[in-house]
Amino acid sequence: MLSRIFPDRFVPLLLATILLASLLPVRGAMVPVAQGISTAAIVFLFFLNGVRLPRGEVLHGIRNWKLQGGALAFCFGFMALFGLGAQAATAAFLPTTLALGFLFLGILPSTVQSATAASGLAGGNVAASVVAAALLNLIGVAASPLLFAALAGSAGEIHGEAVLRIVAILLLPFIAGQLVQRWLRPWVLAHKGLATVMDRSAIAIAVYVAFSAAVVAGIWQWLDAREIAIVLAVVGVLLALAFGGAWGFGALLKLARADRITLLFSGAQKSIAVGAPLAATLFPPAVAGMVLVPILVYHMAQLILSAWLAPVLNGADRV
Repeated sequence: MLSRIFPDRFVPLLLATILLASLLPVRGAMVPVAQGISTAAIVFLFFLNGVRLPRGEVLHGIRNWKLQGGALAFCFGFMALFGLGAQAATAAFLPTTLALGFLFLGILPSTVQSATAASGLAGGNVAASVVAAALLNLIGVAASPLLFAALAGSAGEIHGEAVLRIVAILLLPFIAGQLVQRWLRPWVLAHKGLATVMDRSAIAIAVYVAFSAAVVAGIWQWLDAREIAIVLAVVGVLLALAFGGAWGFGALLKLARADRITLLFSGAQKSIAVGAPLAATLFPPAVAGMVLVPILVYHMAQLILSAWLAPVLNGADRV
């Protein structure tokens, strides 16, 4: 029954992480210890992403410029504008940092594993999906913070210390993973299950530490039922714009159906694997927890929607 409600096992893991942080948040002397563990997990996560993302396949697949360019334009262009619009629409009704979370959601790159899996299940171009997801993440590691700073104004100003943290915690481990990819990637591919567990555990740790700080700072006292309902409603609108817009954009570009499916999932999905570490790097812990709320809700909802949508697309008449 649970597999029908939550087709992706990562959804209950995120829900359990949020519940644990709400009931047993990190406090007192354990805070710096937890933050150190979270930082180490983030470093490992980006090293693993660097090992796993196929640089050679990306360079080879860029030749499909219409699909890859469309995915880049939608993921970092249209979605960033949707996020900016959601921030502006909710600024008067939600805490400032929570509204800012919608813009933060919009500038993130796509997922890797889930977008590729959904594309394959839907009958999409799996090879192109791997390339699109890898390319979006390769660019997103550097571009997402810059795009956020450009669109968020003073709220997104990136100071020197944040730049150093991004370089040290995100970029350098990622580059190191790319450099040793030749030797380690075969092992990672041969142990996909273990790599996925380590990947998701690192994300859960980052989310737990960030959300713990928000709980201690009073997130559940700041948010009432009306504000939670607004977040859910706006995420629902963003999902409709993202998936409907990506599907329509693929038609506008006159992509083949398989490529259109790839654009749908690569363009509309957003990555908590980049979002949680980036928020922890850019913001103080309590602020990071609030900023992460929209992407946490969106990420769980997109996994459920994609798992239900993919078989429908695979069985639908070609349009």
